[in-house]
Amino acid sequence: MTDTLSRRLLLAAGAVGTLVLLYLLGPVLAPFFGAALLAYIADPLVTRLGRVLPRTWATTLVFAVLTLLALLALLFAIPALQRQLVSLLQQLPRFLDWLEQTATPWLQARLALPPDTLSLAAVREWMQGHWTQAGGYAAQGLGRLLNSGLGLIGLAVNLVVVPVVAFYLLRDWPHLLTRIDGLLPRRWQPSVRQFAGEADGVLGGFLHGQLLVMLAQGMFYAIGLSLVGLKQALLIGFVAGLVTFVPYLGAVIGVGLALIAGLVQFQDLPHLLAIGAVFAAGQLLESLLLTPLLVGDRLGLHPVAVIFAVMAGGQLFGFFGVLLALPASAVLVVLLRHALARYRDSDWYAQEPPC
Repeated sequence: MTDTLSRRLLLAAGAVGTLVLLYLLGPVLAPFFGAALLAYIADPLVTRLGRVLPRTWATTLVFAVLTLLALLALLFAIPALQRQLVSLLQQLPRFLDWLEQTATPWLQARLALPPDTLSLAAVREWMQGHWTQAGGYAAQGLGRLLNSGLGLIGLAVNLVVVPVVAFYLLRDWPHLLTRIDGLLPRRWQPSVRQFAGEADGVLGGFLHGQLLVMLAQGMFYAIGLSLVGLKQALLIGFVAGLVTFVPYLGAVIGVGLALIAGLVQFQDLPHLLAIGAVFAAGQLLESLLLTPLLVGDRLGLHPVAVIFAVMAGGQLFGFFGVLLALPASAVLVVLLRHALARYRDSDWYAQEPPC
């Protein structure tokens, strides 16, 4: 066996072993990956401040401002979201009365159905029973979490590990990159640097642009639904904007929730059409202005591939896997692009078939 073949087999075995180890340690490594993602997003701002301040002070200032903004957002957003959710639940009995007294007789008259075909008595009984069960399951789950020392420790560790690791990674980011570059074999340095530069351009542009798109979409939906008069406008706008990073999913979930809430609150067609118009305008705004201007086609993934990546990330690494799925896909796209270019330049690809 030649030295070249042995080296390649050793590299392949190391790559396979690394992937297996990442899979096995997924729940442990996920918070560290999340912290690295936060540090990567905030690094350009720290780098700019680092021109006038020491890196540690710049990191501390950026970290303090971001933490303060997050706390203020939680302080004001969580009570408002909770009030809107409670308001929606309080309107459900009135909605069931409307279904039973107005919608059901209209459908029976138009479709010539027997009187008991669309009876809502069974629906009321089913909802009441499952509502009680859901409350019991939630109470049991909360009790188990409170009684489980490991569960509380794991939650507390994640809440502490992510910001702490993000701070140190953000402070030492240039030194880490320099050390990694110094460990590369000399003959690999040009290729790896080129790949890293392209991946950084794709990943950085995508992440910063997508965050702005999510913020803009969430604000647009919240303001638009508020103008329609929907009481849950902030809650639905927040959810729709949060899942905008998956193509079409944010609009589907948002319009579904908004139509349900609108049907519960208004129970008429004009308001439902207005809600649909808000989301139609939001989709036009995203596809014609926000995404081309802020994100472009940096990721280069088909929407089906994006949905698969998000689901696979959630299956492997949980909540952090969902957040990391698209950034990892962005880097993978650049890697596959380089691999495809090398394949097309290889003798194996260019070799003509035998006559």
